[in-house]
Amino acid sequence: MNGYSSHTFKWVNANGDVHLVKYHFKTDQGIKTFTAEENDQMLITNKEFSQTDLYGSIDSGDFPSWTWYVQVMPEAGSENYRFDVLDITKVWPQSDYPLQKVGKLTLNRNVENYHAEVEQAAFAPSHLVPGIEPSNDKML
Repeated sequence: MNGYSSHTFKWVNANGDVHLVKYHFKTDQGIKTFTAEENDQMLITNKEFSQTDLYGSIDSGDFPSWTWYVQVMPEAGSENYRFDVLDITKVWPQSDYPLQKVGKLTLNRNVENYHAEVEQAAFAPSHLVPGIEPSNDKML
């Protein structure tokens, strides 16, 4: 499946220029879904199917990947956009802010310590790469 940031982040370059950024991760595997009936059956047999499938794929060397894109908006003037750009319920039109390809995210190993490698990182908003900062997004 694809993944999207609901939150808006700030990117600040070495010159101090600030841009607001939304992340888009487009699956390289293609989108696959269950029918309603298949989903009902899967819930009976394996409620953790997606996690099991992900771990199994990585274990077998079939590394899932996503192409990473961003939408970039200069912070200057963003307060005058036609809606609140920090509102997580709003989608920035690609006609105004087209997707820019950044790179690829590949999951090439399973974690050994889920708490230390996933949960602690995911729940600590201070774990950001230099140059990436939280915006004034109230939900962030």
